[in-house]
Amino acid sequence: MKKITLADARQLIEKYLHEKNNRLHSRESEVVVRAIAKHLKKDEEKWAIVGLLHDLDWEQTMNDFSQHGVRALEILKEEGYEIDEEMSHAISSHNEEFTNIKRESELDYAVAAGESITGLIYAYALMRPEKLVGMKASSLNKKFKSAHFAAPVSREFIADIEKIGIEKAVFFDIAIAAMQEIFSEIGLD
Repeated sequence: MKKITLADARQLIEKYLHEKNNRLHSRESEVVVRAIAKHLKKDEEKWAIVGLLHDLDWEQTMNDFSQHGVRALEILKEEGYEIDEEMSHAISSHNEEFTNIKRESELDYAVAAGESITGLIYAYALMRPEKLVGMKASSLNKKFKSAHFAAPVSREFIADIEKIGIEKAVFFDIAIAAMQEIFSEIGLD
């Protein structure tokens, strides 16, 4: 077994996620979770890897949510990669309502909130003529409060960012800034 690197994780995304939108979501999650790690002074590379890999199994498990997150760990093992318990738990717990693996650590909450906020930001950016440019946390918060806007996005998981000491408004700023860094890569230019 070999320790996984960010380059390895990117190759796995290319191998297992064939739909462009799934790859983009993984990339968005990578940069947002990395930004959370930077804010908390945690291991940015490790957190980015988890953000990137959290949906590695999506195209295999989208019809069986109980396996989503669990199958990703099996894929990593089959591919000969070793990840630590914290990383494993964060990947499997980001889908806790179906895996019954509860979020506990800062990384668990960061991945669930980080991957959830990407959908809200992306949907809002598509409505704006300037996309991500100039997007404000206060405006995003208005969309967050509207249950009908980007309805599938888990408001609970996003709000749970406060369980690791980051105020929601600060989190919105962190996530928007992270996605702005890759705006052309994700088609929001």
